[in-house]
Formats: sequence, structure tokens, C-alpha cells
Amino acid sequence: MFEYHGWVTVQSSAGDETDREREAARVAAATLLRGLQGVPGLADIRTVNGANQVHIGGLANHRGGQGDEVLEVFCGIGRVAPGSYGVLYFWDDEDSAGRDEFQVVVMRRGEVSVESDGYLSPCVPVIEDMA
Repeated sequence: MFEYHGWVTVQSSAGDETDREREAARVAAATLLRGLQGVPGLADIRTVNGANQVHIGGLANHRGGQGDEVLEVFCGIGRVAPGSYGVLYFWDDEDSAGRDEFQVVVMRRGEVSVESDGYLSPCVPVIEDMA
């Protein structure tokens, strides 16, 4: 299972944006989100009080393909809108390194890093019992 939940505030820069720059960042992020249409879950962008916000979340049977696409789209938003910030939590219960934990992809100024989660991990026993 590959479970993911995330959000991004989409910005063309970390400073002031013109309306044209804000709209260009929204269009670029929306184009990337279209790549998630075949992935089970939600992927949308909305403009709320003048700010563009992306929300994604869902469950896939395996990370391969669909899960990798989710991670690529999240990171891609940072590349096309380098002022963006947000987080993507994901849990891959078939992680090749054997991590029984949520991982957090953090975006700051469009740059991403992967960090450990201290709230829901390790998944057994914090949120699940051993099978």
C-alpha cells in the first residue's frame, strides 16, 4: 500500500508576485496535476483568497508507477513555481529499505527534502498493531 496526503501553496517566487506570475504558476501546477488523473485519490488546485493551493491524497496498491508519479508531481510543482511551499506525507508499506514509517517530503522555496515523521511513526505500534 502507498498512502499519501499533501498540500502546496503555489507561488512563482518567495517575494511579491504579479497577477500574471501568479496565474502562470497556477497553470503550470494544474498541468502537472493532470498527470495524476489515473491515480486513485484526489488532486486539485484551487485559488483561495488570492492564493493557489494544491491538495493531493489517496491510496494506491503499490508505490511503483502511481506512487512515483505522485512524488514526481509534488517535486515538479517546486520546479515550475520556485516560491512554493508545502508538505507531502507518504507511507509505503513495501518500502525497499524496510522503513515502517511515514516519510515527509518538505518543500520550501520550491526545493524539496525528505524528513522523518515523529507523529505517526513507527507505524507499528503507533497507528497499527502487528499482524
